[in-house]
Amino acid sequence: MDRVNSNLYLQNCYIMKENERLRKKAQLLNQENQALLSELKQKLSKPNSKGNTLPDLNLSSGSAPNPSGSS
Repeated sequence: MDRVNSNLYLQNCYIMKENERLRKKAQLLNQENQALLSELKQKLSKPNSKGNTLPDLNLSSGSAPNPSGSS
């Protein structure tokens, strides 16, 4: 029983470490996405000599990634 408990403990530690790694990666990707969206909005807000209408970029960009991992 102690051996099984030790194995489960080690698996849990590994899962928590991997979860933290993925959370940090998701935060970096979200920051990159926000920066790219901001850059795109700035480019599209410059005066357009052709008179084209701009697409609506009011996306829900302020939301954080879902920590549960479900979409």
